[in-house]
Amino acid sequence: MSHTRKIARNASVVAGATLLSRVLGFVRDVVIAFALGAGPLADSFFVAFRLPNLLRRLFAEGSLTMAFVPVFTRSDRFDGQDEAFAVARSTALWLLLLLGLLMGVAIVAARPLTLVIAPGFADTPEVVNHTALLVRICFPYILFISGVALCMGILNARDHFLAPALAPCVLNAVLITASLAAVALGWPVPTTLALAVLVAGLGQWLLQQPFLRRQGFSWFGPASLRHPGVLRIGRLMLPTVVGAAVYQLNIVLGTVLASFLSLGSISFLYYADRLVQFPLGVFGIAVSQAALPSFSRLAADGAHEDLLQTLNKTLGLLLFISLPSAAGLIALSEPMVATLFGRGAFSAEAVQATAWALVGYSTGLPAFCCVRSLVSTYYALEDTKTPVKIATLCLLLNGGLGLLLMQFWAHVGLALAVALASWANVVLLLRGLRAHFNGPWMAVPGVVRMLGLSLLVGVGAWVTAGWGGWALLGIPFWAAVYLGAAGMLGMPETELFFDGTRQVLRRVGKR
Repeated sequence: MSHTRKIARNASVVAGATLLSRVLGFVRDVVIAFALGAGPLADSFFVAFRLPNLLRRLFAEGSLTMAFVPVFTRSDRFDGQDEAFAVARSTALWLLLLLGLLMGVAIVAARPLTLVIAPGFADTPEVVNHTALLVRICFPYILFISGVALCMGILNARDHFLAPALAPCVLNAVLITASLAAVALGWPVPTTLALAVLVAGLGQWLLQQPFLRRQGFSWFGPASLRHPGVLRIGRLMLPTVVGAAVYQLNIVLGTVLASFLSLGSISFLYYADRLVQFPLGVFGIAVSQAALPSFSRLAADGAHEDLLQTLNKTLGLLLFISLPSAAGLIALSEPMVATLFGRGAFSAEAVQATAWALVGYSTGLPAFCCVRSLVSTYYALEDTKTPVKIATLCLLLNGGLGLLLMQFWAHVGLALAVALASWANVVLLLRGLRAHFNGPWMAVPGVVRMLGLSLLVGVGAWVTAGWGGWALLGIPFWAAVYLGAAGMLGMPETELFFDGTRQVLRRVGKR
């Protein structure tokens, strides 16, 4: 099986599990929107929950996983399974040490941290105090979820993708249950949700353990803080931590700027981002997660020409999926937000404001999808410095654009700034790959046809937007129209898409 087809197959596994997670995630957001609305209580919880998530992406998914998978793959390939598992256990020791220290600092300094990430709260001391309390409750989640990310790296490197992709389902199910229980029993909703986050983190970690045992892995065995493999990961992580920090600073920057706008702006951006995360998570992140182990194997074998061809086909598949998704989100933004969130404490004004934020974010969806696979290519090649330099430039661009555009379009301007900075990131990452490859740095000949078909689908969906929630029932129809037209035009991405889906269905059928 070719590497591209293998990526498509594994991405389909991740996408299927992620689809279930995203559906539960939407139910979770609907329930939280009903219980909290889009006011100060919601802002407090989202800020508190964002802090451990920032560190999760910084020390786990954002840098550890990217540095860990290539080193683990190389060790497993050339030194054997036992040595690779020793690398994983040694990495876990470092995680516990570093994150334990950070957790202690965060609990002690919860109030100053709140003012750093949301300085606009300073005018409302009661909101600051409440957010600080939630920070102290939520922050230990970082230990559990970083452990989950390490489990994901081990399993993905050994071509198992299902269990890590199902982990978010545990979080969503626990938060849904906690929200409904809080409303029914009269418990304080934000505090209940914060405690539920800890329970969910433990559940996500426990879910991975049976699958690790099937791979022959045990947490008990040789490990050392000075293991050569973990020291190599550390050297690779130094620039990747900076790069991940830059990426997370983009999120923090948006929160900081939004805190100076009208109350609720943080929540408008949060709910809009959640909707964009649906296609991004189901397809974009799924493809990049499946691609990293294949990229790492090709890089370890020195097969740079095959790596370039695989990257180009991967980018083609990402654009094939993300372009029509962006068009659909833009066309159906208002009925989508109204149907999913427009009830309870979520007012008509909040629906309109969130819908416009969704339009802003959606213009950058294809870029969001492509960035992760491009960065994965750099990490597979063990070039961790170039993405950091590019990410830093894009952070400055995002900040400048955000300050400018929020003057005219408030929170929508912040969403547009993120989208524009992400497109700049894609262009710069593509140009930077010329130093590694002699071939074309991007060869996706069907992009024009993808754009044309996506535009037609978007216009068709926009015509139906006036039907309200009923317009959402047309989404499968427009997807079928797009796939059918692409197939008639002979676009190779159509075959990859269906081939990956068929292989997953065969595997499910055999079980």
